[in-house]
Formats: sequence, structure tokens, C-alpha cells
Amino acid sequence: MSTLSHQLRRYYGWYTGGFLVLLGLLAWLEQQGMPARWIGYVFLFFTIFLYAAIGILSRTADVSEYYVAGRRVPALFNGMATGADWMSAASFIGLAGTLYLTGYQGLAYVLGWTGGFVLVALLLAPYLRRFGQYTIPDFLGARYGGNGARLVGVAAAILCSFVYVVAQIYGVGLITSRFVGLQFEVGVFVGLAGILVCSFLGGMRAVTWTQVAQYVILIVAYVVPVAILSYQSTGVPVPQVMYGQVLAQVGEVEQELFARPAELSARQQYSERAAAFRDRIERLPESLQEERDVLTRRINILKNQDAPAREIFALERQRRELPATPELAREHWLAEMQLAEAKASPPTPHAQAYPGETEAERDRSRLNFLALVFCLTIGTAALPHVLIRYYTTPTVGQARESVFWSLLFIMVLYLTAPAYAVFAKFEIYTHLIDLELDKLPAWISAWSRVGLVSIEDINGDGRLQLAELSLNPDVIVLAMPEITGMPYVISGLVAAGGLAAALSTADGLLLTITSALSHDVYYRIIRPEATTQWRLVISKSLLLVVAVLAATVAAQKPGTILYMVAWAFSLAASAFFPALVLGIFWKRANKQGAVAGMLVGVLVSLYYMVRLEVDQIGWLGLQHVRMEPWFGIESIASGVWGVVAGMLTIILVSLVTPPPSREIQAFVESVRYPAP
Repeated sequence: MSTLSHQLRRYYGWYTGGFLVLLGLLAWLEQQGMPARWIGYVFLFFTIFLYAAIGILSRTADVSEYYVAGRRVPALFNGMATGADWMSAASFIGLAGTLYLTGYQGLAYVLGWTGGFVLVALLLAPYLRRFGQYTIPDFLGARYGGNGARLVGVAAAILCSFVYVVAQIYGVGLITSRFVGLQFEVGVFVGLAGILVCSFLGGMRAVTWTQVAQYVILIVAYVVPVAILSYQSTGVPVPQVMYGQVLAQVGEVEQELFARPAELSARQQYSERAAAFRDRIERLPESLQEERDVLTRRINILKNQDAPAREIFALERQRRELPATPELAREHWLAEMQLAEAKASPPTPHAQAYPGETEAERDRSRLNFLALVFCLTIGTAALPHVLIRYYTTPTVGQARESVFWSLLFIMVLYLTAPAYAVFAKFEIYTHLIDLELDKLPAWISAWSRVGLVSIEDINGDGRLQLAELSLNPDVIVLAMPEITGMPYVISGLVAAGGLAAALSTADGLLLTITSALSHDVYYRIIRPEATTQWRLVISKSLLLVVAVLAATVAAQKPGTILYMVAWAFSLAASAFFPALVLGIFWKRANKQGAVAGMLVGVLVSLYYMVRLEVDQIGWLGLQHVRMEPWFGIESIASGVWGVVAGMLTIILVSLVTPPPSREIQAFVESVRYPAP
């Protein structure tokens, strides 16, 4: 193993040096006049070609190599691969943006995601490695006996992994549409091709060595821009240390900015807009017909006055876009009202913990913070695509060691994300807000075309107020080089890093889904006598189908990346954590309890999530299903209810049904005391 580690260090050392040389060469070519679009193409296609080459070179027809990389990945490199697998588009693209928008509250993601790896090291990784099979449903099937727990585990793994992979492919679409100029939907499928080449041919073996390469790119791409900005602002290129100094400056700017008369005027007008939408909603269906009649009269007046055709067409388009039914109008106007209310509310200082105007609102913020930390911590320790990485190490001891390396590599990004948010906020507050609209920088219009930035001069003063600027959190990291005026090669580097983060996680998730279907359903249940070659054919076929389906869903732009990922964590926590932990540490847990607990946990979490996010389900004929949150807890923390419900269900059902067989209890003992 030492020989393999030595070879890997040498290969990846040359690879890292070559990447830095390429970065320097592109920077020089940009100074010589190389077009920005070409730089974007080089970063996109070079990195995808590189990952594809590793995937092709790592192709295999061996089942152990395909599912668990032959169980010979050294701890250091498994830690790097886990770091890349873990640091998805949510971490790379979404985390800093969420910290920018929510300030202190966004630290829940940092705390939850890092804390989860402590649980992995203490409660799960060594015991799962001792078990020594291929998938998490494999463990559930062996621990609880029969196929009931296995099938529920397969369904839960597919559900949470699919939601997660959609978020990654959505991130790929954002990057390719902005930096290469592809249409969003086309960019989604271009990125999908890069994902498939890695995982299709070599499975976990190819994914592992590709993820090590991707970690190098994504961490360089994440740290370099904010290090440059830190040096420009403070003279010290260590943003993790210096951002506290800039945070104090942000606090001073906020006090003056939030109290400006123009800012207050804009917020007042948004408040009036929200009141107008509230009035329309209360007067439905009459208000909808009134809106249609008003537009019709205005169109007729313009036609009688021989007004310009473009004005008439604009009003006709508004009339066509009116909701067709009172139910659709209610949903549309409610969303507009909530958006206006958000813009009208006083902004929260970046460093303020648990914001709120009243004690009840502050308590609600605190409760949501703690609930989200809980869900992300438990979800991290239950994500199948992370846990199966610890099947790939040679020994149980190296499984523990690789958790340490994972945390170390992840820590670099998570210590940098808060700095990203603070430096971006200082730059926008001091150089963008109150700027004349005809002097806005080019990045505003560029990202507006992608749909991540929008502005509105609601008070008509010709200047941009903070309330009039809408930034999707996914834009902060991707646009940072443009916001701060850095060379385009840095923008290309960030795009390559975001692409590496999204592709690495998508590879692991797709492999998790298809392994569950091909190994746990097809091989374990449907056709145990299937040959090795046929098992791999089924796995690769399913990989292609699932990938195309996920890309199709991602092309619909279902939500922000971080929200989709948080939902996946709540589902994983509810489905797997109680069954895995009790399965390892409580011999009395039985099949009936595990099946009931996993079903109850995931259904409770899913029910809560849907009832908070959806107001109508057309294909079921359900209207007005949205409910008020229980104790004010938001949908991204729905796992609070699912984990508790699942844990209690397993305990209660296990106690009132027969205990597991002696063989299963002996199996628990063998897993509980792993050899080093």
C-alpha cells in the first residue's frame, strides 16, 4: 500500500503542478488579448476532457473495483475524494451566497456539515467498513434480515440522492450557461456528458481517482479569488484570518446605508405593493376580472389613439400572462406579495445573531438555527454516497483515518466561505449601491440574462438602492471575480471549480442510486444468479437512465441549490440515521421496527416539506394544502420531525415484536467490535 501511496502522490503532484502552469499560461494569454469566451471554453472542455480521460483509464469489469474501488484506496486519497464528493455545488456555489444573504444564520450550514463528520467517525464509518459489503441497503438487509429493510433503504437512497443530484446538475447548467454562453438546458446536458464518462466506465474506481483530481481544482478555485481580494483590502492574503476586520467595516456601512432616505422610500413602496397584492387576494375572484378589464380598456384606448405597436403588444402580453383561474391567481399573487414583503422589511445586520423585531421572532430564528444544525449534522452522518466511501479503504483503521483527512480538506473551504460572504458584501455595499442605473457594471446585465440578478427602480430616482437589488445566493461566488474587477481568467477558474464540485458529487450520487438498483434490487432480490458481466450491464444502463431523468428535472430550475440540498439532508437523516445507529448499537432492534421506522421517518419529513412548500397538487386534485409550520420550523429542517418519529417508531415496534434471531445478534456483535 505504501508503494501505491507513493505513486499516487507523484502522479497528483505532477497533475497539480500542470494545472497551475495552465492557469498561469491562460493569465498571460489574456494579457496578450485572448478573448474571454475562449478562456471559458478552455476551462470547461479541458477539465471535462481530463475527468473523462481518468474515467476511461480507470475502466473496469471487476465488481469489487466497480462498486468499492477494490477496497485499496489509501486514507489520504480517500479523504480527498470524500472532500470532493462532499463539497458539492451547494458548498462551492451556494454556501457563501447564503451567508451573504442571511449572515450569522447561514453559519448553521457550516456547523451542521462539519459536525456530521464527527458522528461519521464515532458512530458509523468503522462499523460499516467492518461489515465490508457494497451499499448501505446491503447493511440494512444483512442486519435486519429479509428484503423489507433493504427495499425501503433502496427507495430512501434513491429519493434523497435524486434530489441531491438534481441540485448538482442545476449548478452545472448555471456555470455553462454563463461562462460558455450555452443555453441553460443545453448546458445541463453538456455537463451530464462529463458526469457519465467518469462513472459509466469505471464505477467507484474511476469516480474516486477523478474526485481526487477535482478536489485540487475546486479548492484552488475557491481560495484564490478571495485571497486576492483579502490582499487588496487588507494587505494580507489570508481571508480566513482577516475577514473579521472587514466585517467590522461592513457593520459601519450597514448603519449608514440602512437609514438612507432613498432606501427607506424604496422599502415603503414595496410595502405598499405588498398591501395591494394582499387586497387582490382577498377580493378574488372579482379582482382577477378587474385586472383583465383594466388591461383591455387600456389596450382599446391605445389602439384608438394609434399608439406605437410595441406599447400595445406589451399590454396584450400582460393580459395573456394573467393567471387563468382564481386558484392560479391566488398562488401567483401570494408569491409576489411575499417577495414584496421581504423587500419591504428592514435588512438584518450581517453579524446579528437570531434576527427579529420581537422576542418571539428572535426565538423562532434561534429555533430554526438549531433545528437546521441538527438536520444537517444527522443528515451528513446518514448520506449513502458519503458512507459508501468508507467501504473503499483497505482496513477499518484507515476508514477512521480517512474521516480525519476528509474533515481537514473540507475545513479549508468551510473556513473560507464566511470570508467570501463578508468581502462580497463590503464590495457591493461600497461600490454598487447608490450607483446611477446607467453606470451599472456589465456583470449585472450578464447575470440578469441567466436569471440570478434583477434590479427595479421602484422609487424612480435613477439610482440603485439595496432593496431594489435582488441577488440569487448562487451568484455570489460565481460572479465574485467580475464584481471585484479581477481578470477573466479568475472567473474561468471559479467556473472550473464550481464545475468540479458539481460533477464530483453528481458522480457519487448517481453511482449510489444505480448501485442500489442494480446490486440491492436486481442482484440480491430479482436475479441472484446473474453473472458479473450482466450485473455491470444493468448498472450502467440504469446509470444512463437516471442521469438523463435528473438532467431533465434540473432543466426546469426547481429552486436554489442550497435549498434542494437541505431537503435531501432532511430526507436522508429521517430515513437512515435511526436504522443505522440503532442497528449497530442496539441488538434488540428488529426487522419490523426498522421497516416501520424508516417508512415513518421519511414520510413524516416528506409530508412536512410538501405541506410547507406546495399550495396545490393538481394531479391529486388538492387545493390550498399549504399549512403553517409547526413551532415555526422551516421546511429545510423537516428532518427534526422525521428523525424523532423514526427513532421512536423503531424502538416501540421492536419492543412489541419478537427479537432478532441469535445469528443477527451475533452479526451485530461482530460489527460492533471492528478489528483495527
